[in-house]
Amino acid sequence: MASVFRDLKETLGDVSATLGEDVLEAWRDLLREWLEVNETNLRTRQGGFNGTMMQYFHWYTAADGDHWNRLRAEAPALAAAGISALWLPPACKGFSGPNDVGYSIYDLFDLGEFPQQGTVRTKYGTKDEYVAAVKTCRDLGINIYADVVFNHKMAADFEETFKATPMDPQDRHRPLGDLRPITAWTGFKFPGRGGTYSAMTWSWKHFDAVDHNSADPDYRAVWLIEGKQFEDKVSWELGNFDYLMGCDLDIDDPEVRAELKRWGEWIIDTVGVDGFRLDAIKHICGDFFVDWIDHLETYAQRDLFCVGEYWTYDLDTLRWYAVNSGGHLSLFDAPLHHNFHKASQSGDRYDMRTIFNNTVVREMPLLAVTLVENHDTQPLQALESVVEAWFKPLAYALILLRAEGYPCIFYPDYYGAHYQDKGRDGNLYDIHLESHRAILDRLLQARQHFAHGPQYDYFNDPNRIGWTRLGTDVNPRAMAVLLSNGSGGREWMEVGRPNTTFYDLTGHIPDTLTTNDDGWAEFRCNGGSVSVWVEDHPILKAFR
Repeated sequence: MASVFRDLKETLGDVSATLGEDVLEAWRDLLREWLEVNETNLRTRQGGFNGTMMQYFHWYTAADGDHWNRLRAEAPALAAAGISALWLPPACKGFSGPNDVGYSIYDLFDLGEFPQQGTVRTKYGTKDEYVAAVKTCRDLGINIYADVVFNHKMAADFEETFKATPMDPQDRHRPLGDLRPITAWTGFKFPGRGGTYSAMTWSWKHFDAVDHNSADPDYRAVWLIEGKQFEDKVSWELGNFDYLMGCDLDIDDPEVRAELKRWGEWIIDTVGVDGFRLDAIKHICGDFFVDWIDHLETYAQRDLFCVGEYWTYDLDTLRWYAVNSGGHLSLFDAPLHHNFHKASQSGDRYDMRTIFNNTVVREMPLLAVTLVENHDTQPLQALESVVEAWFKPLAYALILLRAEGYPCIFYPDYYGAHYQDKGRDGNLYDIHLESHRAILDRLLQARQHFAHGPQYDYFNDPNRIGWTRLGTDVNPRAMAVLLSNGSGGREWMEVGRPNTTFYDLTGHIPDTLTTNDDGWAEFRCNGGSVSVWVEDHPILKAFR
């Protein structure tokens, strides 16, 4: 499979240095053709047709050390519901010990096993509990994707003195002064682990920048370490967005690259993951993960699904990343989330016919991981852009019941959540997130049993859109979906089933509909709602 990705990267590599409109158009055409040719292989990496991922955590998951145990107990219900893969939180020891979400990474090789950062367990539990939960899931046929945080390290064990140049945080190309000695926390010995699993210790030579100088703590700068340079093929925000936080890994350093590959081999052997969610890839050289994934797939002798978090609403930037990675990485569809956010805020003023405009799922459907929310967009978090509760059933129908994209369900949307935290204004807020499990379970069943075969779209009204799925020989039952962000309504749609009775699986409309001699019917939905019309099936008994 790796040769397929190399072929795409080599084919498009000559045009990847320029961003003219003619080049962008060439990318679109070549990438679209490549995706069509490799559809079967790409879908296999996603767990097959109609796979569904769940992000099994959120920022405020309880820090009680019992998360892995809860997962192990809940896994059979998730498998029965139709969840085929889980994106689990970073399992490694972080800066805040038992309270760390996992992104303030300290020690990659400590999964809750060693006394470090004031704790043995992580926020989620111990290494043994993590490994046991993963095994239970995989035994049930649920793939596991580990969250990988390679951009930075934090909570160093000791300070070091070295030379660095202060750079403007708002323009990383602009020096604020000359090269000078600074003192910073850049030494990592992991004393609690004592060399178990890896003997490597980290020093300032393994990083390219820090943002704090203990010798002059009030001086605000990004300190570019002597002999280093910011990586290329990263986001152009702030001039160069290589540096994000903490001690920024020098991804070009041979020892760093070797250690990250060694960790990848270790996590595959130790935990048995099926793929990875790659954190903050806009801050890491765009070529690194291609090499890293190729190495691990060769080591494991199997395909590994990988999805990258490049959070931007600019589709051309995401298209560039897909091209540069040779199609090796799927990408979260941040532009689609943004459309959902705007639609939920706008009510019936939003033109639903445009909901897929400028999205990854429209332009690169086989590389799109579609989502409604995540831990960064939820209330009080860094990228807060809430999709209002009334719109979430519509949004989930749009990612779960269509042919395109690999959908990801967010933990609080399924289970609900309650937490408190301070907002940007310094005030304390009490947040309640509604559980949508009842409707999501119905949509998941519809995805498994009815969302198959040809798809006909009926995007004819600014407030009411629909589509049908006509089934296949293996999954022959048809489905019609109609949703509205305004008043309720009707739409004539074809399902290819003459004189057949259809039921609204959501239960929103109790009446049945019968198609005419040509397999058409005037399907209905309520205002601000979605209805999923399906043929009779044994699963309907569970929802009546």
